Order: sequence, then structure tokens, then C-alpha cells
Amino acid sequence: MCSPLALLQNLQRPSLFRSTVAVRRRHHRSHPTAVRPSLHFPNNALKYWDNFYRRHQDKFFKDRHYLEKDWGQYFSGDIGSSNGKKVVLEVGCGAGNTIFPLLASFPDLYIHACDLSPHAIKLLKSHADYKETQVSAFVCDVTEEDLCDRLGPSSVDIVTLIFMLSAVLPSEMPKILQNIGGVLKPDGCVLLRDYAFGDFAQVKLKEKDRMITENFYVRGDGTCSYYFTEDFLSNLFLGAGFLTADMSIYKKQIENRSRSVTMDRYWIRGTFTKQNCGLPDSVLASK
Repeated sequence: MCSPLALLQNLQRPSLFRSTVAVRRRHHRSHPTAVRPSLHFPNNALKYWDNFYRRHQDKFFKDRHYLEKDWGQYFSGDIGSSNGKKVVLEVGCGAGNTIFPLLASFPDLYIHACDLSPHAIKLLKSHADYKETQVSAFVCDVTEEDLCDRLGPSSVDIVTLIFMLSAVLPSEMPKILQNIGGVLKPDGCVLLRDYAFGDFAQVKLKEKDRMITENFYVRGDGTCSYYFTEDFLSNLFLGAGFLTADMSIYKKQIENRSRSVTMDRYWIRGTFTKQNCGLPDSVLASK
């Protein structure tokens, strides 16, 4: 069986942006003093994300109230733990834009929340609705630190990855999924929502020559974003021992009238399990 890294390297690559390489070479020949995007990120993720939360505080991301609609059956007592109590791990929790809407809809949840940024955790703990009886928040680099040391093996019902996986180097993604797999119960699931290939933001970053590697870009503030295809994501999870229970691309056209710009936004949504017994009958029947 191929290793997760080898599997990533062999994935089919979309052709939409292949001309970027030639453009990048011309750009750097004509601008010899330009800083290459690849020098911005790899060793400075903590600095850039901590600066991001210091600058924006908890005002940048909107609260994610769509989670109840998308995955309500997983957070309720209908699936998983027999007593109706669910343990959730939110990886890349930021200032809590996922956590607090979830607790408002499902107050019986207990949520472990971790983030690379100490300032993000500080913001989360200062939230008016933060209660230690419902949330345990801690700083953690999930590419380096073993989650089992903190939470214990097979102790979590649901892991949420909401616009988190795209923020790390593609070569680090298999490590994160294997780390998550260690704390997830045998019938647990991973719920993911992230950026999809072809998104307006990707097109703009490509135009600005901000590509680090295929489909992985650095923004002006030093933070990064990967844009996923369905094939890449399903194979990534498969290599880490997960089955794809459900996956879809969500598209929305947004008009910015003040700038006279129409933006085609693409997001990807996926549900992944370690085994089929964690799925509701309604999902299994539709497969």
C-alpha cells in the first residue's frame, strides 16, 4: 500500500492553472527583487496566524450557524454515544465561530478546541459564552503534537475541520488526519468544510502570482490556503484510513456592488468515517 505522502504525489492534478509556472518564471526574471511566496510561510505559520487574530480579533469570520442544517443529525443524540452525550474536537478553532453556534443548538455537547495560535485561544476563552464545563480550549500544533497525549485514544465522537485543513502545507495534511484518527472513536466521524478548486479567491491569488505549490497559495498577510478537488480530498482521507461517507461542492455567486465585482465562491463539504456503523440509515440508503 502506498504511503499517504506517495498517494498525494500521485493524485491527478487539475489543469486550470498549469500555465502559472511559466508566468511565475517570467515574473521573477522581470522582478529580481520580488519575494517569492514560498519563502513566506513554511516556518512562520504560528507568527502569521497569531498576527491575524491580533489584528482582526474575533471580527473576521462570521459565526457558522449553517452547521446545524448541514450536520445536525451527527451532533444530536441520534447517532453515536448511546447516552446522547457527544464529545467533539474542533481542530483549528480560531476565536470560536464554530464552537459557540454549536453549543447554542446542542447544549449537551462537550467540545475540545485547539488552535495553533495562542491569541486565538485567548480570544475564545474571553468569549461571554465560554464555560469550562462545556469547552476545553488549548494551544496545539496538530502537525507536531500527539492529540492522544492530551485527550486519550478513541475518546472523541466527532472531529470538525472547518476551513482548517486548507491552512497547512499539503505535505502536513496526512499527519493531521493520522493524528485525528488516534483520538476518534471507531464509529466516529470527521466533518469538513473548506475551500474548493476554482474558487474566486484562488483565481485572484493566481493572478497575483501567490502560488507556493499546486493549488496552495499564500495571501498578502502571510496566511495560506489550499483549494481542494473532490478526488484529492477523498484520496487524502483514504490514505489516512477514512471512508468518504458524503462529499459535495457548494457554489454561490456573490455580487459586490460597491466594487462592481461578481464572485463565484466554491466550497467543499465532506463527511468521513472510520467505519460504516457511524452512519445514519438515511445516509447509507442514499449511497
